[in-house]
Formats: sequence, structure tokens, C-alpha cells
Amino acid sequence: MPTTPVITVFCGGVSPEREVSLGSGQASAQALARVWPTRLVRIDEAALPAGLDPARDVVFSTLHGTFGEDGGMQRLLDAAGIHYAGCGADSSALTMDKHATKAACATADVRVAAGLVFAADAKPDAAAVVAALGERVVIKPNDQGSSVGLVLADGRAEIAAGLAGITAGDWLAEPWLRGRELSVGVLGGRALGVVEIRPKSGVYDFTSKYTKGMTEYFAPAPLDAAATERVRLAAERAFAACGCRDYARADFILCGENDLYLLEINTLPGMKETSLLPMSARCAGYDFTDLVRELVAPAVQRLRQEHRLA
Repeated sequence: MPTTPVITVFCGGVSPEREVSLGSGQASAQALARVWPTRLVRIDEAALPAGLDPARDVVFSTLHGTFGEDGGMQRLLDAAGIHYAGCGADSSALTMDKHATKAACATADVRVAAGLVFAADAKPDAAAVVAALGERVVIKPNDQGSSVGLVLADGRAEIAAGLAGITAGDWLAEPWLRGRELSVGVLGGRALGVVEIRPKSGVYDFTSKYTKGMTEYFAPAPLDAAATERVRLAAERAFAACGCRDYARADFILCGENDLYLLEINTLPGMKETSLLPMSARCAGYDFTDLVRELVAPAVQRLRQEHRLA
């Protein structure tokens, strides 16, 4: 008799976003357990846990950042023959690289800001940054999420100070765009609701994201119908351009009335009930349990098709 799939939720990981992932995993496992047999597995090293069964386990990963979203875990799962929800290894690696993401999306008629990408051991001086991007810039890791390491610099002296603090890794400098920050989930290639993010400090950094009361969220965003549809269409185009699968979240900034820029795509976004993807989904009528069921359903179907499970 065929065996029912087991949803194995990964959480934790080895990136600076480990604590965020632990919360995402706990919330997701509780909701998934209402639908399928579920277990929660904490990841403490860059390796697959023991005991995964390719004929039964479906992995729902809530690992964020390095080894979670960059294709590392996905490649190990692929090699082990384990089905998993979300984007595959190649699109995960692409979208973890902000510069490569913007290049891919620009070919799909999705507007992106100019950028200067560099390694810590070959960083430009402040004069070069100003010449390329102007005097108000954002400097951030090219391959981290949750605004880890974000620097906002206004003027040559602040740019120089921000660059001086960079000692390792790959980095991206962009113009400091001022506008309305927007986020939209994409499920199965179709955009959900648009959420507007208004940090009280004026900067949506790590502190504003994860400190209660520091940011206001409007779901749905107070945009007119045409603007809402423009954001949703851009999210769908970005999702397709990056080869995404199952689900993701796209973040934008709207400058003025019409200038919409893609900031990044998150393939394994935060998954607490108060996170941006669940907010976006609620705008489209999904409660949290409905959402996690829909997120994992395509992977369950892939497993069933291969192994003929119930």
C-alpha cells in the first residue's frame, strides 16, 4: 500500500539569518502538521541531515541566506534524489546574487537600478563610486538577505567610511532610491497581493525588520488598481526571468508615481505568520495554513508522480 508523504521542515542553518529561520521553521511546521505528517529538523552544519527517504520525504526548507537560498542545500537534495518545495538549485543561486538577478530581470522588461559590484579585496574608492552612482548610495552584500550588512551613505565621506568597513565577501553599491517600499509574493507564477512597508526610522534595515513596532505594514498597499497591477506584473516577469519554481517573493521600490524598480527576489522568504509572504497571501484570501499547503503541494505532487504515493 502506498505511503503518505512526510513533510520535513528544515530550519536554522549556518548563515547570519539563522535565528530568523528558526522562527520560520517552527511556524511552518505547526501549520503543515494540520495537513500532512510533519517533522521539524534543525540544520546546524552545511550538510544534509541523516535519515531522509527519497521515496517518502518532501523537504520544506525555511533556511535563509548562505547554504539555504544560494543553491547549496538544493544541490545536495537533488543529488540525494529528495523532492523539495521551492526554487531549484540554479534559480536559487541566481537570485541569491543580487547583481545577476537584476541583469536577468532587465532582459524581461523589469526596471532595475544601476549597480556597481565588487569584491572586498578589489573595492573601489569613494570617488569611483560617486562617479558611477552619485553621492547618495546603498552598499550591501551581494549575496545576503534580511538587510545584513546594509550601509546607507550620503556624501563622499560616508561612502568612504562604509567602504572602509568592508573586509570580506562580494558587495553591491546602488543609488539610494527614495520611495515606497513594496513586496509581493508569487505563487505558481502568479502574483499575490502587494504589501507596502513603512519603517518608522525611514530605513528598512535588520533592526526595522525584526524589532516589533519599528515598521508599519499595509496589506494591501494603498495603491490604485493600475499601479497594483503594474507591480504584480513586474513580480511575475521577474519570477519567470530567474527560472523560479513554486513560490518566491519580489521586493520593489516605487519612486514617484511611475518609476518602479526591482530590489531583489527572495526564494525562501520569512515564513512566520507576520512575515511579508504570508501578508501578501492574505490579500489574496489565503490564511497561513492555506498558504503553506499551497507552497508545498507542487513538491508533494512531484514525489507522488515519481513514487506513486497516496
